[in-house]
Order: sequence, then structure tokens, then C-alpha cells
Amino acid sequence: MNATSESAQGYLPDPRNEDVLVYVNGEFFRRQEARVSVFDSGFVLGDGIWEGLRLVKGKLISLEAHLDRLFEGASSIALNIGLTREQIAAAMYATLERNQMTDGAHLRLMITRGVKKTPNQDPRFVIGGATVVIVAEFKTPKPEARAKGLSLLTSTFRTSSPDVFDLRLNSHSRLNLIQALIQAINAGADEALMLDPRGFVASCNSTNFFIVRKGELWTSTSAYSFKGITQQKVLDVWRADGRIAKECDFTLAQVYSADEAFVTGTLGGVTPIVRIDGRAIGDGKPGLLTKAASDLYLTAVTAS
Repeated sequence: MNATSESAQGYLPDPRNEDVLVYVNGEFFRRQEARVSVFDSGFVLGDGIWEGLRLVKGKLISLEAHLDRLFEGASSIALNIGLTREQIAAAMYATLERNQMTDGAHLRLMITRGVKKTPNQDPRFVIGGATVVIVAEFKTPKPEARAKGLSLLTSTFRTSSPDVFDLRLNSHSRLNLIQALIQAINAGADEALMLDPRGFVASCNSTNFFIVRKGELWTSTSAYSFKGITQQKVLDVWRADGRIAKECDFTLAQVYSADEAFVTGTLGGVTPIVRIDGRAIGDGKPGLLTKAASDLYLTAVTAS
């Protein structure tokens, strides 16, 4: 694989992460000692859900929206978390406090159906409650990704429809997205752009995708991809600023002729895209409207 590729999830090394404490089912363990069972549903089958949250100035950004998505996903797959919204939020803030984190951290909340009597897919073989893991790390996005922009490859792997596999569940199962990313990396790109089953642009493998055309932001409807919380925040702040943002179907031809492009995600916020399938987007540099979207987003999430 191309070791020089960047990532929308890339971050600067931080030695403090070697000593973080990890939350596992109500207890804290040193990073090297945190464990789950080999019979855990998440390990056996990817049977679980997760959320990624960003800590800014002592506040977990869009906490309520993340909790909404978490509990909606759990309900849809009949997973009993065993904790209330308030208890989940308290556990996350306790994890941050134990690690003395007040800013510039990223938190991963992972919940599986729990330990099974034997490794199979039948949920009736679960012998305990849900497994809850919280990993908090100091993460600062790599500045070069925002300064230089990233390149994408359109993958041959498609996103799935809700009747096949609903990506909006934030499930631990992400194999087709990983396959798409591997394909992009092997081709020398940074991330994968994925189409939906109809051939319209859906999303990237781990981030939501936007293009800029004549001052308008376009992103997919998320009918065939994950519905990002950062994606929605960017749409909201752009519209609140009196500008036009559309959630619509669009094609690769419209992407290639776009003025600018960018992706959104919890860790990186707004990250410019400068090349797709070997083609320069716009002038091949991060664009002014991409910066405007980033500035509006950062202002909104850092407001006290």
C-alpha cells in the first residue's frame, strides 16, 4: 500500500496517548491492559454500534445528536445498551476527566451486544449485558491535509441500500468501506469516493462528500450512505449564513466540473479535496468557499 498517502482521519502523534485510560464496562484500564473477550459479539461478527465525538473547550460537540443516533441505532438492531443517555454521557465525561482532557481530544464510544456462549451469529446466545468501551485520545488533525488538500479515487465498491445494509446505523460492520479505501490507497489516492447502487455520488469511505458549484454546496441525500453529524452542521451553518446548500443526487461528471470539493468528519471538520481520479478539481488547490465553510463550522462548534 502507498505509505505516503494522507487521510481525512490523520492526526499528529501525541506521546500522551501511550498512557491513556480506557473505559471498559464501568472500569478503567491502562491502554495496554484494556481487553474484551474473544467471544464478544463485536469481535465475532461486528455486532455493535459506535460513535466518534470531538472534545472542544471542555464540551463534546453535538453530544445530543450523537446520543440520538446511538440510541436509534441500538433500537433498530434490538441491542439493549443497559445504560441511559445520561449514564452514557456521564461515562464519556468521566473518561475525559480521568485522562485530564479538556480540549483537542477525540472520543470513540463502542457498544456491542456482549459476550456470547459460542461464536455464532444468533443473538440468543449472548450470556451477559452489552459491552461498553470508551477510548479517548489526544488528537490534532494534520495541518497539511487542510493546507494541501486530499486526493480521491472513485472505488468500484458501491455503498449499500437500507434494505441490504443501512449505513446510517453506524454499525461496527464496515467491510465494504474498508475495501474501497484499500483500493484507493493501492492506486495512490488518500481516500475513496463511493457511488450508490444507481451510480450517483454517495460519500467517501469514512467521511461525507461535498462539491461547490456556483457558490452552492451540494452533498448527497444520504439515502445510500451514512448521515454525518458534521455534514449536517456544515449544511446548517451555510444556510444560516444566507447561502444555498443542497442535499441532492449528482453524478461524477458534475463532480469533475465542480469549482471545489471537500469532505466532512468529526475529527477533521472540513478537509479540502483537490484531485479526484487524477483530475484537478477547480484550480487544484483548496478553495475559498471550502475555507468559508470551514470557518463557519469552526465558529459554530467553538462558540461557548
